[in-house]
Amino acid sequence: MINTDNQPLTLSGERFTTVYHLAGAATATQARQRAQDICLEQTAEFPDDLIPNAAIREQIVGQLAALEQLEEDRWEAVIRYPVEVAGRELTQLVNCLFGNSSIKPGIRLVRFDLSERLALLYRGPRFGQAGLRDRLGVRDRPLLCTAVKPMGLSPRALADLAYRMALGGIDLIKDDHGLADQAFCPFDERVARCGEAVARANQETGGQTLYVPNVTAPALEIVRRARFARAAGAGGLLFCPGLAGLDALRALADDDTLALPILSHPAFQGSFTLDPRGGVAHGCLYGQLNRLAGADATIFPSYGGRFAFTQEDCRAIVDGAARPMGHFRPIFPVPAGGLRLERVPELIDFYGRDCMLLIGGDLHRGDDLVKNCRMVLEAVATAAARSQGADQRAVSS
Repeated sequence: MINTDNQPLTLSGERFTTVYHLAGAATATQARQRAQDICLEQTAEFPDDLIPNAAIREQIVGQLAALEQLEEDRWEAVIRYPVEVAGRELTQLVNCLFGNSSIKPGIRLVRFDLSERLALLYRGPRFGQAGLRDRLGVRDRPLLCTAVKPMGLSPRALADLAYRMALGGIDLIKDDHGLADQAFCPFDERVARCGEAVARANQETGGQTLYVPNVTAPALEIVRRARFARAAGAGGLLFCPGLAGLDALRALADDDTLALPILSHPAFQGSFTLDPRGGVAHGCLYGQLNRLAGADATIFPSYGGRFAFTQEDCRAIVDGAARPMGHFRPIFPVPAGGLRLERVPELIDFYGRDCMLLIGGDLHRGDDLVKNCRMVLEAVATAAARSQGADQRAVSS
């Protein structure tokens, strides 16, 4: 028997809000039961009839604040959790949002809204859209990003690519996410060579291109690689939270000895979003959770590329990257995944000025990489000016 002679709970009463979509419930009664199950599963994780005292049920267990039918067998449940349950750690906050319930079918985490007290525990993006624009000196167009690839090239060959891309005026040149610390391309040598190559090109052109190496690594190696990268002249960091963890991303973003912009890559996260009846919604995973952990830009596969994201999915990510979220700065959505140069005007019309286009392999068509980079940069500037002009005419009319 559980001893119930413990001290009474003295919680603040402050709660934060989480929204779930429930699939497969035929009636309101079934949907309400499933929502109540989430309230218990994400907090006390204990049979309701065995909870030992009223204080736990009233103060610890999640509260169902609203239940609305969306479609014939799909419902939206709004649940509020006590801030104390989330603790003071990102790992536990994410656990409270969707820990055990993520293992159950037909439950999708859609979005969350933190209370002011809980939000203040997290710094969020150090730069965000405005800070990254300040760092690059680019105000009136989308940013342009590319990657050094393909895997298999030597550090010297990748550095030569980075040099020519920087000569061409690309804003951010990142490692491909598959470049780690392989025998054919050691991390330290690659980062040192690419950092020097981009710095040399900037000196020749007067540009401000940032080199962004991939510092995703085993847990005890992440900080060493990040500090090595900074010392080697990196202007930002690439990180895969799906591989190494959201809290590892947060630790990098919070580290004042690094103080570098961070691009988040979606490797290993695809299965979280692909089933629309479960998992995590696109805007929540790639937008809100990345912002909470401190990413300044979030990479995702754009519609129309080689992946299966739809326009609706991409709009949700843009919303999650910029929607009001307390003190957390808006971050750049970074559409990627096989973007073609001829699609630049269409992509800017869709994503707007405050995005970062990641164009990879298509830049290498033909024999003049520098010329291709300058051409796409001009196309981005032209399309952005045209789009802004159309917006202004629409407002004036």
